[in-house]
Amino acid sequence: MKQNIKTVALSLVCVLGGISLSNAQKAPQLGKASLDEVIAAMTAEEKAELLIGPGMPGYAGLVPLEGEPDVRVLGAAGGNAGIERLGIPETVFADGPAGLRIQPKRENDPNTYYATAFPVGTSLASSWNTQLIEEVGKAMGEEVKEYGVDVLLAPALNIHRNPLNGRNFEYYSEDPLVAGKIASAYVRGIQSHDVGTSVKHFAANNQESNRLSVNAHVSERAMREIYLRGFEIAIKEAKPWTIMTAYNKIDGTYASASNDLLKTVLREEWGYEGLVMTDWFGGYPGFETITDTTRSSDVVAQLEAGNDLMMPGTVAQKNALIKALKDGSIDEAAVNASLKRILNYILKTPTVAKYKYSDKPDLKAHAEVTRNAATEGMVLLKNEGDVLPYTNKSGTLAVFGDTSYDFIAGGTGSGDVNEAYSVSLIEGLTGAGYQIDTDLQSAYVPFVKEMTAKEMKRREENGGLLADVQRIPEMPLDKDLLAKKAKASEVAVITIGRNAGEQHDRKVSNDFYLGQDEVKMINTVSEAFHAEGKKVIVILNIGGVIETASWKDKVDAILLAWQAGQEGGNSVADVFSGVKNPSGKLTMTFPVDYNNHPSAANFPGFPAHDPKEVFYEEGIYVGYRYFNTFGVKPSYEFGFGQSYTTFEYADLKLSTTRFTDELEVSVKVTNTGAVAGKEVVQVYVAAPAQLADKPSEELKAFGKTEVLEPGQSETLSFKLTAKDLASFIDAQSAWVAEKGTYTVKIGASSLDIQLKEDFTIAEDITAEKVNNAFDLDAEMETLKN
Repeated sequence: MKQNIKTVALSLVCVLGGISLSNAQKAPQLGKASLDEVIAAMTAEEKAELLIGPGMPGYAGLVPLEGEPDVRVLGAAGGNAGIERLGIPETVFADGPAGLRIQPKRENDPNTYYATAFPVGTSLASSWNTQLIEEVGKAMGEEVKEYGVDVLLAPALNIHRNPLNGRNFEYYSEDPLVAGKIASAYVRGIQSHDVGTSVKHFAANNQESNRLSVNAHVSERAMREIYLRGFEIAIKEAKPWTIMTAYNKIDGTYASASNDLLKTVLREEWGYEGLVMTDWFGGYPGFETITDTTRSSDVVAQLEAGNDLMMPGTVAQKNALIKALKDGSIDEAAVNASLKRILNYILKTPTVAKYKYSDKPDLKAHAEVTRNAATEGMVLLKNEGDVLPYTNKSGTLAVFGDTSYDFIAGGTGSGDVNEAYSVSLIEGLTGAGYQIDTDLQSAYVPFVKEMTAKEMKRREENGGLLADVQRIPEMPLDKDLLAKKAKASEVAVITIGRNAGEQHDRKVSNDFYLGQDEVKMINTVSEAFHAEGKKVIVILNIGGVIETASWKDKVDAILLAWQAGQEGGNSVADVFSGVKNPSGKLTMTFPVDYNNHPSAANFPGFPAHDPKEVFYEEGIYVGYRYFNTFGVKPSYEFGFGQSYTTFEYADLKLSTTRFTDELEVSVKVTNTGAVAGKEVVQVYVAAPAQLADKPSEELKAFGKTEVLEPGQSETLSFKLTAKDLASFIDAQSAWVAEKGTYTVKIGASSLDIQLKEDFTIAEDITAEKVNNAFDLDAEMETLKN
């Protein structure tokens, strides 16, 4: 019966498209005929079918999927539609950045299909270890392929412009070099399995508030040096199969319809040849229009700009495109170019290769990968008196904080993963042989369970997956109980947790700043334990930056564990106990005060309650570029991170002191402590500033040593090109390394500079001439040094 229905449907399509059934049977087939022949054989309806996604179930006005039995991977985000007449198959796209997001249960199927929850983006990037990230990517890639998915909708590498962005946990850094290099490694790892990635969100997607249509006013220099540079690195170095455009507008034009972004920069200047797709419902001003079958995004503008695939696809979009194709109001060459890019993508997929996916990736091996990756991304922020590693397992640990008992593996929204389990801090510490105070555990567990249930109910009533995230209140602590526990326990452990997700930015109060309940917990626990000569250790189970300056002096040690994936509790225990030496360093600045951030005055935009536009008035002075240049003291600077051992930097050598086209920098790092460990080496450069103002220094290269035993040394080498040294000069529409004296600064952090050496450039070097783009659509003064 099903075959008969398909035959009737095919006949109907052929009749409606003006093709006889006999001719349809002779149609050119993808993979056998040339792409030009396949495209020439398409009807307007078929072209629209391929350029507009097949929709998602559950949204009004969308092209429905045929039903659950025909959905290859339940929980996938979408894919391209198939055209059986031309031998074009459907392919599958799935979220997301911290691991494959699919549904674990399927109807009439007793099996479960869990995926591994890897550490969030901030955690991965804080490892500064591209080789490690590539191994994480390989593990993800195997799950993508073995679950029948063709493209993972990741990585996300937007810049941390402001600490309140609700999706910063998915992103890597405030610095584009770090973001680009980490993303490149991630893409290489995943695509080594012959599945694709989708680098996102292209570009200037730096807030969630009114994300579908907010107009970002950004100067061309800031776009090129800060917001595009990471994408450029990832695209040129790793060649991702697809790019996903951002929701927002850039200087008045939707990113998905921006000729400057997609034609001029991405395709002409960078030479990108792959597929470009919209973010889901990209190009719409709001969700109210998505569910209106009479409204469509400007499909013509998007396609003509080079945005090949509209995702997930709506009835209105499809009708609008068919009309444009038939009345000639859309550029036929642009349509055919997009069709060719889609078909080229499809030809590379496991679907076309008829790969027999197993539905059984090696989840056990991947759990070990995520455990190791999480430990390497952890940042030791404070360790007064060397309280960590804590090796005394004979006494009792008094563990405080709701999140200790419900450890957060990752963020919410499309960055979430349906994992088989998540190891809490308590489980990790217990598994490592520590004794946990049972009275506290007995009190916390039911309290946390009750409060979490209330919060999940609230979220379900307020949008489910995309509801705003509110932390649960800390359990009140009795002073007499604290005094008793301070006498009986060896050390106090406090966990501070934060979560966030899509569609909502974080709040300043009770989120960036600690809530009064958390302040009281830290104060009372610290007072009680310090009165008994006991130490207090704080674990930060967070996805992004919080305020630390007001309370860090009250505790003895702070371990930034991030949201460490499903093995989080075990990963913390590995560092806590000293099995692993922490070697992570911050890829973003922790300010003393939120208002110290240069973007604080215009985030999320104006008007404040419903931002329609946002002005990037800080220009290129994002993160440490601002803090260091303008002398604003942070709580913890970019690049900061302590270790259980110490390192010495020596023998800084430059291959030349008169730069012409390339410079090699080398430095020797020696472990001078008593414990084996790794060190992140950061190469900053201070440049002349006659053609344009410059930050005091900018990160130009970085590397991480292997594990160095006490007394062992390693020499790291870095190559710098003219493009690496260049700044974008608006007046010349060019990247220029200007003449003058440069200083190479080798740092253990952006403020802890260990060694310096100068070199010169005799004459201005035009490293790259580009096109004029991103003209401002409103007057804006940007910050100058």
